[in-house]
Amino acid sequence: MTDVSRLPGAAHHHWDWQLRAACRGADSSLFFHPPNERGEARDEREKKAKRVCGGCPVRAACLSHALETRERFGVWGGLGEHELRTLLGPAREERDDRDAVCRPAA
Repeated sequence: MTDVSRLPGAAHHHWDWQLRAACRGADSSLFFHPPNERGEARDEREKKAKRVCGGCPVRAACLSHALETRERFGVWGGLGEHELRTLLGPAREERDDRDAVCRPAA
């Protein structure tokens, strides 16, 4: 089940930056890879998405949103999935699993 607890509330001021985004109205498939996309095709698609982000007036807000919500998929604020995951570290499930192994038995 999707965890939406980190998403900002419904207040307009949380989302207004999206109205000024360079990607607004663009095909989302440019920013999110299709199933089984690998190698050069994926690299080229991501480069094109990053070029859109390069001149975006709300790039910082987009990246901030992606980091706050721990977005692990797609191109956000000019960073690709690998770059985002590097900044975010392991997913919560992975951390929980590691913590469970490291906790002493009660």
